[in-house]
Amino acid sequence: MEKKAIKDEQQKIARYAKAMGHPVRMYVLELLSKQACCYSGDLSEELPIAKSTLSQHLKELKDAGLIQGEIESPRIKYCINRENWEDAQSLFKQFLGV
Repeated sequence: MEKKAIKDEQQKIARYAKAMGHPVRMYVLELLSKQACCYSGDLSEELPIAKSTLSQHLKELKDAGLIQGEIESPRIKYCINRENWEDAQSLFKQFLGV
């Protein structure tokens, strides 16, 4: 039987941490956690970055499962993925001993 050194929880928290590892992404997460949803166009008006750069940050958060996007042509509506957001909070609390 092979012994697994890295636990699933460690992989998940590392993925969440990587996705959260940029101030723009933290801003987006904070904003979305306080409201139901937000359109990418609204975010690009608030942040002093190129739309393509914002798209890359949103993709990273989405790939990590922290946010979800819904196409409402021609815009995309982003929301926190509540289930994964709560999972991330729980994992970080366990890890930090809070």
